[in-house]
Amino acid sequence: MATLKTQPNNVNVLDFLNSVENEQRQEDCKILLELFTELTNEIPKMWGESIVGFGSYHYKYDSGREGDWFLTGFSPRKQNLTIYIIAGFNEYNDILQKLGKFKTSSSCLYVNKLSDIDIDQLKMLVKKSVDTIKKQYN
Repeated sequence: MATLKTQPNNVNVLDFLNSVENEQRQEDCKILLELFTELTNEIPKMWGESIVGFGSYHYKYDSGREGDWFLTGFSPRKQNLTIYIIAGFNEYNDILQKLGKFKTSSSCLYVNKLSDIDIDQLKMLVKKSVDTIKKQYN
């Protein structure tokens, strides 16, 4: 069975964030760092080369594939700020309608900058997603 490439490591989160070239994205990430730490009560940890993750859970699929993944996190990508909503978005249409300007994929919320979205709605989205994953996997 293949091992996931994205694993937690000991790279310093603040050093990583300070290396982000886009100043706006760097500032947004520092705000998310504080916000996610408060919401999850977890210590931030680097996952792979560019994801700041919070907490973890162990999953095991019927296929036998299993592993560990972070509960939530974010990454300062070149095109946008990626926020990981691991539970997906199916249950959160009410929040998404009030969130602001964003795009999504299965478990990624893409925003250009935090000022494009409502931070209180983001807090609710992250909290509900984390609670859902904890209930599902613990």
